[in-house]
Amino acid sequence: MTSAIMAFLHHLAAFTLTGAIIYEHVTFRKDLSLAEARRIQIMDILYGVSAGVLVIVGLLRVFYFEKGAAFYVQNWFFWIKMFGFALAGLLSLYPTLRFLSWRKFVAEGRVPEITDQEVARIRLILRLETLAIALILFSAAMMARGLGMM
Repeated sequence: MTSAIMAFLHHLAAFTLTGAIIYEHVTFRKDLSLAEARRIQIMDILYGVSAGVLVIVGLLRVFYFEKGAAFYVQNWFFWIKMFGFALAGLLSLYPTLRFLSWRKFVAEGRVPEITDQEVARIRLILRLETLAIALILFSAAMMARGLGMM
């Protein structure tokens, strides 16, 4: 039962993270409304919290609730999955820092100032994060079927 609950939490965090990044990607643009800017900030916090839960629950699953660490460390798809997660996390730093910088504007009831160049950069990063998530999902499916063993 505990293993099933851990799997549920892992999947819930993964789908929450994915939904948050997709929301950011679909919503983010130059002429945001104040409400949209606030929602993007909330979604980015949700993205970060779900990423934290994903790491904690994922590590617990690797070491205590699934096939054991020895299985995972000798699986190429596990390492590709970890690379994808690290890549998505690193890519998320720039948008997160920008969204956090909006706090002053939003607190004053003003829309954040966003340049065309910044819109292009953040949209590219959000697309790359989404691709990293797709890499994670592909690797997870391969790993679950025992593929990628060294």
